[in-house]
Amino acid sequence: MRWRVASLTCCAGLTLLASCRKPAPVPVVAVAQQEIKPAPATPIEEKREEVGGKTWDPDWDRVVEEALPANLLSAKVARDVRPFCPRFAVLSEGDKRAFWAYFFQALAGAEAGLSPTTNVRHTEPEVAVKDDVTKRMVRSEGLLQLTYMDAKRYGCDFDWEADRKLAEHDPAKTILQPENNLKCGVLILDNQLIALRRPLLSRFSYWSTLQPGGPSYRVFVRQMANVPKVCRVAPEGEKAATRAASESTAGTRTQAH
Repeated sequence: MRWRVASLTCCAGLTLLASCRKPAPVPVVAVAQQEIKPAPATPIEEKREEVGGKTWDPDWDRVVEEALPANLLSAKVARDVRPFCPRFAVLSEGDKRAFWAYFFQALAGAEAGLSPTTNVRHTEPEVAVKDDVTKRMVRSEGLLQLTYMDAKRYGCDFDWEADRKLAEHDPAKTILQPENNLKCGVLILDNQLIALRRPLLSRFSYWSTLQPGGPSYRVFVRQMANVPKVCRVAPEGEKAATRAASESTAGTRTQAH
């Protein structure tokens, strides 16, 4: 997907140096087996299943869920995800992880059509800049369309010296390996929401798909149509408890009158 100039040239001026600093390592909380929940299929995934094409690997959900830092499961991000998951703040940790797994599946659908070997070279003058790691024009690569510069900026596990010897779309390339690509995406999102305190949907987002107003953003929103049901609908037990509390309050008021 095409990036905006700001997302590719953030280190061009001294005023933006803070946003380009390599963030400190983010502690990741160990995930218990029962807290891993499968994410629903995105619309693009459902279409792929219908035609018998390659589909999203459930192991990629696990990669995301296990890579999530505590900050992305906290109340700090509830407001950011409210358009897609209004009940995020009251969800169990497992359900929060499943939401983020779905989010990254939707992001990968909008960015790369869920294909882990997608590689795009940008030729537009306003975004065709040089990657300061590869020393060539920037290419967006993998499920989340990342660059080798992200290894320096965010601590992603990409090895250009090893990858430069491989074919452009070789799945063995470190930047194209889904686990490396998705873990890097988690680091980038944590940096945006927590370190920089920028909204999830922002014109400053790393991904153009999260920048409201553009065509790629509309593609992303369509992919967010199947978020886990608990994001929007309370479980029956919770509904029953809410009804009981409401009826109890109503009865008390009646007695008072």
